[in-house]
Amino acid sequence: MAWVSAHRGEFALGDDALAEHANVNYTWKPLGELAQVCVSIRRHTATTDPLHEAARDLLDFAWRQTGQGALFLELQRLEPFATYPVEIYAAFASAGLRHTEYEKATATVARTRGWQVTEQEPNRRLSVLNSERRSGIPLHADMERALRRTWLGGLPEPWTFERAAGYTLTHVVFHLTDWGLTPQGVPPRVADYLRHWLPPWLDTCLEDEQWDLSCELLAVAGSLPGPPDLTLLREAWAKLGRAQDASGAVPEVGSGREGHPVAHDFLGCYHSTLMTAFAAALTTDRLRAHATAAATGTGTADDDNVATGKVRVFEHAARPGHGGQGASR
Repeated sequence: MAWVSAHRGEFALGDDALAEHANVNYTWKPLGELAQVCVSIRRHTATTDPLHEAARDLLDFAWRQTGQGALFLELQRLEPFATYPVEIYAAFASAGLRHTEYEKATATVARTRGWQVTEQEPNRRLSVLNSERRSGIPLHADMERALRRTWLGGLPEPWTFERAAGYTLTHVVFHLTDWGLTPQGVPPRVADYLRHWLPPWLDTCLEDEQWDLSCELLAVAGSLPGPPDLTLLREAWAKLGRAQDASGAVPEVGSGREGHPVAHDFLGCYHSTLMTAFAAALTTDRLRAHATAAATGTGTADDDNVATGKVRVFEHAARPGHGGQGASR
C-alpha cells in the first residue's frame, strides 16, 4: 500500500476521462480497482491499523477524482447503456459515498428492456447484478441463474482451467461474496468444488509466475466459507513474497518459463500490487477469526503460523520519495 500511495497520481483521471474515444482501461478502470481494494481493506482491518488509514485516504482521493460522484452522472448522460460506470460507482456506494442524482438516472435506465437484455459475458452479468445490489438499484435478473451460465457455475472439468478461465472464476466469487464480505454467498456445491481444485490451480499459477492471477486466487481462498486452508496459504504466500520488490510492488507476471521480461512500470504492477493487498487483507482477517475461534473453543485449533508476514502489506514508515501520497478484470 505504500507503493500504491506513492503512485496515487497515476490513478488520477485525466482530461480524457469523458472523451468519446478514450480507453477506459487506462482511465476509469485503474481508479475503480483502487477504490474497490480500498473499500475491501477498510472492511477487513481495524480502524487503528495504519493499513486502514491508508485505504481510507486513498478512497477519499479516488472519490475526489470523480467530483464526489458528479462525473458518474455525466458518464451516464454520455453513455446511458454502458455498465462500467455503475460497476465502478458501486464500490464507492458500498462505502457510503453516494450521488443521489446518478442513482436516480441509472435506476431509470436499469428498468428498460434494453438494459435487461444487453448481451454480456456471464461473469460480467454477475458484476452488473452485484453492482445494482450495492447501489440500491433493483436487480434486473436472478443471481443464481446468472451463476449457472458462468464457467465456474458449471463445475467444469478441472483440467480445462487456463488463464482466462482463472480470471473469470475469481470475479464470479468476488461478485457472489461482495468482494469477500459474505463468504456464505458461494453456494455449497461451488465452495466444495473450489476447495478441491483451488490448491492445484494456484500451485500451477505460482509455478508459472502468474503473480496477478495467483493473488486473485488467494483472494478467492480468503472468500470461501469455512476454515482457511493453512497449508495452502503458508506455501502460496511464501512463494508470492519472493515476487515482491523492495518498494512493495508486485509485477503481474514474472519471467516464467517463456523468459518474458518483467514489467515494473505502473501498468505492469498496479493491478497485481492492489490484488496482493486485497488478498492479504482477506487472508489476515480470516486467520485472525480462525485463531479467535480456536482460542475460544468455537473452532478447531490449527497452526496459525502462516507465512503472510513475508509479504509487506503496508510499510507505515514511508521511504524517501513515498511522501503524501477497478471495473471487472
